[in-house]
Amino acid sequence: MTEVTIVGGSGYTGGELIRLLQKHPNVEIKNITSRQYDKTPVNKIHPHIQGSELVFKDITTDKIDSDIIFTATPHGASMNIVPELLETGGKVIDLSGDYRFRDISTYEKWYGIEHVSPMDAVYGLPEIYREEIKKADLVANPGCFPTGAILANLPLSQNNLVDNIIIDSKTGVSGGGVNPNQVFHYPNCADNVIAYKITSHRHGPEIQQELGEYSNVKVSFTPHLVPVIRGIFTTSHSFLNNLVDENIDYTKDIDATKNIDYSKNIDDVKNDIINLYKKQYKDEHFVKILDDGETPNLNSVRGSNFAHIGGFEIDENGRLVVISVIDNLVKGASGQAIQNMNIMCGFKEEAAIDSYGMRP
Repeated sequence: MTEVTIVGGSGYTGGELIRLLQKHPNVEIKNITSRQYDKTPVNKIHPHIQGSELVFKDITTDKIDSDIIFTATPHGASMNIVPELLETGGKVIDLSGDYRFRDISTYEKWYGIEHVSPMDAVYGLPEIYREEIKKADLVANPGCFPTGAILANLPLSQNNLVDNIIIDSKTGVSGGGVNPNQVFHYPNCADNVIAYKITSHRHGPEIQQELGEYSNVKVSFTPHLVPVIRGIFTTSHSFLNNLVDENIDYTKDIDATKNIDYSKNIDDVKNDIINLYKKQYKDEHFVKILDDGETPNLNSVRGSNFAHIGGFEIDENGRLVVISVIDNLVKGASGQAIQNMNIMCGFKEEAAIDSYGMRP
């Protein structure tokens, strides 16, 4: 059995790691660390984890001896322990933002923290970096907003179909973490929609980093808080480039060109876009492209590691609208971390995370 340790297991992402790993056929949870809850049974903090006999432990990083180590620690904390954890010989999957940026100055600008231990890490989005993840010792698990946004727009950037993307994402209150604050206080967020960090959210440059790898696309991002517990509903707006090659049959040879032919009926163009997405993700178990006329629903992915992408409407101005939904705690955090572990260890990629969403 592969032994795993969860560092910082008392939060929502820690609880999800425990819940999902409990049914993994190849994994044994060796340690779940917490200074605050040392020697406390896990079910006293995560009341849904009954009968596991797991107990929180306050142990130092040099005493951790596991094959895989999940660091479910706050931004700024992971960088202080990851180098030492790697020295134990284990592989690390970090759920904080400390190792997501290839340019450390970008991290320091947007997080407002000096990075004290820069290291090379693989960005843990399997739909892009699966081969690199297989060989990695350190994987930076993506942010929740970036996961939904990047998956929704990757084919557009890779095929240079748009120059600008405007991303409007709505998140449930669990995205704010286990510690309460005024923004996530029930009377403030219930029956309300709150836009926050309108142009300054730290996940914006993370989305830009990944989509900008393929084209000169410019990304604008605004998050909103909505009164649901789980989920991220992302609506992406972009204007298709009006570049025409009359020698291409777009329906049959969609990836042979970067161009879209507006002389065609808009419905035909829409079908070309849907076919492009289906081709992009045809081998991706956890990304489901919905058919024409179908709109993704948050409660279809709740509790699951699936991403649903749909919408695909084009207006008369050439604006394309693409919608994605994920569970912020699963595909947006702990489920994707386990997906990365499965890839790193050579397990079946769907192991322990193959359940459908909880609807209704």
